[in-house]
Amino acid sequence: MSKLRVSKIFKTVSGTLSKHSPGILTGFGIAGMISTAVLAVKATPKALELIEKEKKRQNRELRRKAEEAGSEETCIISRLKFADLVKTAWKCYIPAVVTGSISAACLIGANSVNAKRNAVLATAYRLSETAFSEYKEKVIETIGEKKEHVIRDEIAKDRIEKNPVTTSEVVITEKGNTLCYDSICGRYFRSDIEKIKQIINELNRRLLSEMYISLNDLYYELGLSSTEMGDDLGWNSDEGMIEVDFSSALANDGTPCLVIGYNYAPRFDYRNLY
Repeated sequence: MSKLRVSKIFKTVSGTLSKHSPGILTGFGIAGMISTAVLAVKATPKALELIEKEKKRQNRELRRKAEEAGSEETCIISRLKFADLVKTAWKCYIPAVVTGSISAACLIGANSVNAKRNAVLATAYRLSETAFSEYKEKVIETIGEKKEHVIRDEIAKDRIEKNPVTTSEVVITEKGNTLCYDSICGRYFRSDIEKIKQIINELNRRLLSEMYISLNDLYYELGLSSTEMGDDLGWNSDEGMIEVDFSSALANDGTPCLVIGYNYAPRFDYRNLY
């Protein structure tokens, strides 16, 4: 086998292990914790045996000293002191302690890797967000607001066509009858443009006092259920207010649809700007 092929295999294996390292470390950590419990249980009978032997030895020693002193009363030990317990039994638990320490290190390592990856992801997200914002401003500057709005309507139309209302559930929110489409989660729901504006104004008021608002906070006010990513994305008052833009399109069944977009998209690290 050539050196080049060996090097390629090594890089592939290393890359796979690195990619899945949090899961691998977590798996080792959990398995290690289970092994620690098993080893501790197995070590206990041996430890109890040693403790009993030490207790008998100390009692014999006390009787010997009492006999030498000519005393008829002998103090019998029913329980060893804590220091004597540790001194007598600690060696039995060395395998459990070592396994437990390695397991804890694996779990801490998995958490550390995840934290670093989240930091990198947040940085990449900010760079992407900045680039998009600069691009949008330059487009408006070059072609004008009206043409830019036409482009947004065309994009909204494409989104509706890719996710037709006939194959999706429409959430009834009791907050209006206009068919709406959220561009982030891709859900259809019934609401009203004025009601949505009121909700955004109220959330912006809360944003000023609470410092940040999650995407799920917005969904809750809109009458939608929370999503898995809804707590990970949100807005921070240091980055500006929540601003939505509305585009219009026809759903594939001919129903007018209000498409909700965001001038400032919710960001990943919205809680950690302070």
